[in-house]
Parts: sequence; structure tokens; C-alpha cells
Amino acid sequence: MQNNDNDKHLIRNLTPLNVWSLAFGCVIGWSAFVMPGVLFLRNAGPLGTLIAMELATMVMLIISYNYSYMIHKFPLTGGEFIYAKMAFGEHHGFICAWFLSLSYLSVIPLNATALNLIMRAVFGNAFQFGFHYTVAGYDVYLGEMLLAIGAMIFFMFVNSLGVKFTGKIQTYMVMILLGGILIIISGTILNPNVSSSNLYPMFHPVNENFSKGIIAQIIAVFVTGPQSFVGFDTVPQLMEESKFSSDRVKVVMDTSIICGGFVYISLALIACAAFPAIYSSWPEYIHDMPNLSGISGIATLSASYTVMGKTGLFIITCSVIAAMLTGIVGFYTATSRLLYSMARDGMIPNWFAYINKNGVPTNAGLFCTVVSSLTCLMGRAVMGWVFDMASIGASIGFAYTSVSAAKYAWHERRLDILIFGLLGFMLSLGMAFLLLVPVDGLHVSLSNESYILLVIWSALGIVFYRYGGGGIRRVIYSRKKESIRE
Repeated sequence: MQNNDNDKHLIRNLTPLNVWSLAFGCVIGWSAFVMPGVLFLRNAGPLGTLIAMELATMVMLIISYNYSYMIHKFPLTGGEFIYAKMAFGEHHGFICAWFLSLSYLSVIPLNATALNLIMRAVFGNAFQFGFHYTVAGYDVYLGEMLLAIGAMIFFMFVNSLGVKFTGKIQTYMVMILLGGILIIISGTILNPNVSSSNLYPMFHPVNENFSKGIIAQIIAVFVTGPQSFVGFDTVPQLMEESKFSSDRVKVVMDTSIICGGFVYISLALIACAAFPAIYSSWPEYIHDMPNLSGISGIATLSASYTVMGKTGLFIITCSVIAAMLTGIVGFYTATSRLLYSMARDGMIPNWFAYINKNGVPTNAGLFCTVVSSLTCLMGRAVMGWVFDMASIGASIGFAYTSVSAAKYAWHERRLDILIFGLLGFMLSLGMAFLLLVPVDGLHVSLSNESYILLVIWSALGIVFYRYGGGGIRRVIYSRKKESIRE
């Protein structure tokens, strides 16, 4: 695809394995190692988590079916943005891209600053030096910010060298990530001190401090599906850089989803089965975790140490760091391509569409790095509020892709796509509804802080489209009309 301001273009250098690694590396980030202790087991127990994540996996496979159909129809960088624009017009295309970019962009600083958390857990206060301040109860240190921002700048440079090099780096890191998890799974199964009886109770026990029934527990984990699996949908952002047919895309996406679901469930069961010996049950340990520090404060790290000692801790630490880095690389790549596509279409300034000699949209990447670095300065608490909105952005992207597929399927008389499109649309809206509308007994909606930030982001989108994005496009059209008249 040609660019207005330069004759460079995206280069087809990605193999199916590279694209799968970029997608899977986005699905499994830092949160996959933290959510078992802070969300999954705390809300639903091992069986509730198993059921919820299997249901979420099946929903994502339905949505993936719609993605594969739209990718085959429009194999263009921009993905959901292109689908929504072609099916429903520019306004809908911008809305989809605006919220999807929030979903993608929020994960970059979240993974970068997670490096600080793993360093705190394993190495104590080694990076807690220099001036510091507190935001929403979280201490922000100069040393830790330098680590996080340095990691993002480094991978911005790596990305600028070309998508072929980026794809190889991502593939190697995913091998470390997945290999380490498989070793820990094997170690847990083979450890004679780990018993299946440790998984009881299978659901979170209802008591004076916890009132959710079984159905509510499953739903509480199920609604995290968009947040947990966001990343498989980065595949369409890479289609103009992939050197294989769009017919193979469905296999790439589906395997990234299935492997992601397997990892989420496995890590939750490991954290539940191998809790520290000083506790009598996993509920006792999970509810005491907020009072713990070091590796004991992260259930998956604690479990790995329990089953394999220092060797297990080293292996899982390598996997965690690899997961953080693959998340940075994957979402950095996807976000920059989304912004590039919007600029190429005139939705945002053409500055974002600049491509360097290696076929990389470096200006869009620089924007991602600057915004992510500024976000890091606000601390993990604020970023947690932003990340909570990622599920909304992902749900909007899923919904637009599904309903776009249904629209085209209706005209083409494709009953299978029509059914899956409408089903994916309703499921996506349903998950977004549960996050946006408080429901008695569920307690899964966004926090007040996240609501406020969502309103602010929506207002910014209206202003930007009126005076920045759509305004730019209208100016371009008016100039073209004037030149024609002359």
C-alpha cells in the first residue's frame, strides 16, 4: 500500500509462526501470572475458573470465525477499523478504532511497569532509588520508571529495524514464555507433595465476607474474556506484512486462543494446588495475599517455588519477563499499525503514516512510546483503572467485526457467517453490558475511577474526530473539490 508522503510501504516478511507468536504473546502477558491470585481464584475458585475460561475461549473462537471471514474479504492493515468503516461508514470506523486503540495502548505501559513488580518480588528494592512520589497509594520511583521506559524505548528501536527482525525476536521470547510454563506444569504434576485434594473447595466458599453464588462466580471470571484474550485480534493488523495466504489466518488465531485458554487455566490450577504449606487451604492463602510481599504475594511464583524450589522460581521468572516483553512488542506493533492505517485513510494526521526505509511506521511507534512513558509516570494504580477499560475497547472491536461480518453475510446469503456474526455481536455486547451496568450480586462492573476515565476518553474522541481526525478529512475533501473547480 502506498503512502501519500513517501514511496515506502509495509513489507511482507512475517511467517505464520511469527504472526502466531505476536498474537499469543499479546494474549499471555503479565496479567496471566497475576490474575490467578488476584482475580480468578478470589472470585470463582479452581472449578469456577475452569468453567469460565473454557466458556470465554469458546466465545473467542466464535468471534475468531467472524474475524477470519472479514480478513479474507479485507486483508488490510487496520483490521476492525477497516471492517467497521467499510460496513457502516467513517463515523463507525473512527469509533471502533478510537476504543480499540485504547485497549491496545493501555497494555504497553502495563506490561512495562510490571517489570518493576517482578523485580520487587524477586530482587526486593534494587530499582527503588532516586526521587519518588505516590499516586493513588502507589509509590513511583525514578529507578523503576527508568527500567520501564528504557524497555519501551529499546523495543521501539527493535521494531524500527523491520517486522522480520521483530517477528523473530517475538518468536524466540514466546518459546521461552511457553517453555517455562510447560516445565512448571510438568513439575507440578510430578511433585509427590502436590495433591488434587488441594483444589478443594472447587468454588469459592460463601461466607460472611463473600456472598457470590456459583453462577455469579463463573460470570465474574467470564466477563474478563475480552481483557484476557485481547491480542488474538492483532492478527488483522499484520496482514499487509504477512507472506502467507489469508486462508491460513483462522488456524493462527484459533491456536493462539486455545493455547491462551490452556495457559490461563493451567496457571490458576497450579496456583491453587501448590499453595504455601503454612496455609491449610487455598482460600486462606488467597485472602492473605494482600498482606504478603515478595514471591508469596504472587500466587504463580509462590507455587513454582513450592514445587521446584529456586529452579522453579528462576524458570517462572524467565517466563514472566518474556510474557511482559512479548506484550510490549506485540501491542506496540499492533497499535502502530492501527494508527498508520487511520492516518493513511485520513482519519488522523498524515504524520502517523510515515514509514522508514525498513517498512515500519516509526512515527506511530514513537507516539506509542511517548504516550506509554507518560502513562508510566502516573503509577500502577492509575494504569489499573485504564487497563480495566481495555475490556470495553476490546468488546467494541469484537462487536463491530462480528456485526460487519453479519451484514456482508446477509448480502452474500452465507447462513453460517450470519449466525456466527450475530452471535458474536450479542456476546460482545453482553460482556460490555456486564462491565458497564452494575448488576446486583455480580460485582463485576468497572470501578468509579474507570468510569470517569472512560467518559473522558469518549469526550476526547468526540473532540478529536470533530476538530482533528474527521476535520482533517473534510479539509482534504474540500481542497480536492476546490482544485477540481479551478
